[in-house]
Amino acid sequence: MSIRSSLLPAGTPRAAFRMIVLNESRIARRLPLGLLVGVVLPTVLLVIIGSVRHNRQHLQVLGGLTTFSVYVPIFLAMVIAALAFYGLPIPLAIYRDQGILRRLSTTPVPPAWVLAAQLVLNVSFAAAELVLLLVVAMTGFGIAAPKSAGGLVLAVSLSMATVFAIGLWVSAIARPRTAGILAAVCFFPLMSFAGLLFPRAEMPRALLDASNLTPLGAAVQAIQSALLDGFPPISPLLVLPAYAVIFGALAVRFFRWE
Repeated sequence: MSIRSSLLPAGTPRAAFRMIVLNESRIARRLPLGLLVGVVLPTVLLVIIGSVRHNRQHLQVLGGLTTFSVYVPIFLAMVIAALAFYGLPIPLAIYRDQGILRRLSTTPVPPAWVLAAQLVLNVSFAAAELVLLLVVAMTGFGIAAPKSAGGLVLAVSLSMATVFAIGLWVSAIARPRTAGILAAVCFFPLMSFAGLLFPRAEMPRALLDASNLTPLGAAVQAIQSALLDGFPPISPLLVLPAYAVIFGALAVRFFRWE
């Protein structure tokens, strides 16, 4: 046990961390970009696309799927990406620039707790929104229950680990003036490969192969397979943890508290 932790009553660390999480949740409501892009926007887009009757018709060009069913996994990936790229790096870049993390290092509260609180908060937001989107899709627009619930949990877990590792890397190198730019540079190209601009089923073969090797392309591939076919294929389940390890190591290597 460290000297710092030994100076605290037994229940203090848990209570202190809970207070940090609550405080970060209040700050997230004042800086709501991550919540708007990661929670509000995917829900609105899902409802809009599902409300168009043509989007619920089976199309040969989509392999017999509907436009709506194709976009459900894309919006699930969008939730994870938006919270990882906007909800996580921007507050941490501001804290670092304002010296908040450095000042915490002189108190009994480790600055790493702020990072952990941000991760807990954004992962919780993502999990809640993913459940909401699936419930809306199934109850409001008649999409079938996932073919492989276990495969879906695995695909989503790997996707979150991967994309939040990239978000931590962005947090490690971002300044307040560049955090939004770096977030956009990561978010929009990766979401394009995930099929946001046009579905992956309509991509040329070379572009589809490239999509499968990107973090969000692999995430959509795994999630869509779990939703519509069964347990995901092995290829995206290998691509995702590879990115998680690489960017997790980069985040640890370059993260600065001041």
